[in-house]
Amino acid sequence: MRESEIKNYTKLNELAEKGGIVIFGCGVDKDIPTCEIRQAFAVESKIYNRSFESVSVNGALSIYKETVAALSPETVLLHIGETDIDFFAENSAEFDNKYRELIGYIKSQNKKCRIAIISLRNYDSDPQIEEINKHLKYIANSEQCEYGDIATKKVWNPKATIDAVSFVYSIGFVHPLKNKRSLYDLVKMLFCYNA
Repeated sequence: MRESEIKNYTKLNELAEKGGIVIFGCGVDKDIPTCEIRQAFAVESKIYNRSFESVSVNGALSIYKETVAALSPETVLLHIGETDIDFFAENSAEFDNKYRELIGYIKSQNKKCRIAIISLRNYDSDPQIEEINKHLKYIANSEQCEYGDIATKKVWNPKATIDAVSFVYSIGFVHPLKNKRSLYDLVKMLFCYNA
């Protein structure tokens, strides 16, 4: 299954423009409607979703090399760890090292790449997921990455946000912000739209 996903993404990369925003995640991330959200919020950068049904932090680096590296992303949104709860419980230090390895590789490919580490959803206040999120936040801070906290459901009004973006776009303020939209805004738009 994963091999066919990798082949599909590799073919799509041949058609893609370099330098956009890439979502590299697992599980429900595959279903993020990137085109619709990009259009609704007037995001001018290309958004590519290179998420898999399940990807572990153990295999994330090799999958990233095969499916994302060719895109030379300007921004990477990492949402990995959902399938690593047991691995984290066994060896949290190794979990941290694997995550840092992935970030190190991304930075070695593009020192200016903006990286956001997205927390795991924890709507049921699971203590194990809470601990993983603490580690993810620490990794983000120590590696100079942004941390996108989506652990709890947030009250968010997408309609009001769309109206505000539309107003800003209509009066011409979008072009100076073309690629530098705040990572927190991107995380909110992409990962919390259906929360």
